[in-house]
Amino acid sequence: MKVHEKIRSMRQSKGWSQPDMAEKLDMSVNGYANIERGETDVQVLEKIAETFGMDLLELLNFGEKNVFYWNGDNNHLIKSLQSTHFSEEKNECEHELDKARLLLQQQEKEIAYLKEINSLMKKESAMSKSTNNP
Repeated sequence: MKVHEKIRSMRQSKGWSQPDMAEKLDMSVNGYANIERGETDVQVLEKIAETFGMDLLELLNFGEKNVFYWNGDNNHLIKSLQSTHFSEEKNECEHELDKARLLLQQQEKEIAYLKEINSLMKKESAMSKSTNNP
């Protein structure tokens, strides 16, 4: 997730509009909209992070974890789940599960093959014994 997408996500999870954020940052709505489009500099990002009550590193890492908690100035605990992260994890798990299933199928085939070999060897051994012991 890009920084401007993280900022938009955090703003939306707070229930703030773009005009609300622009007012909190003491800037124009168009100026703030530019930030959410990815047109910004580090000083503005630092001010945004401060507005959310976090440092710049926390802002940049927002959404990179499964769950993000923060306690805003309204004293409500906000939980923002990052569905893209869970979707990626789900895809990884499904891929690993598919690999495990294929491995299991291969092992089952090998076991059946070994059982067949064992059976043939037993038959051959029995025939060899009956031929040697008339």
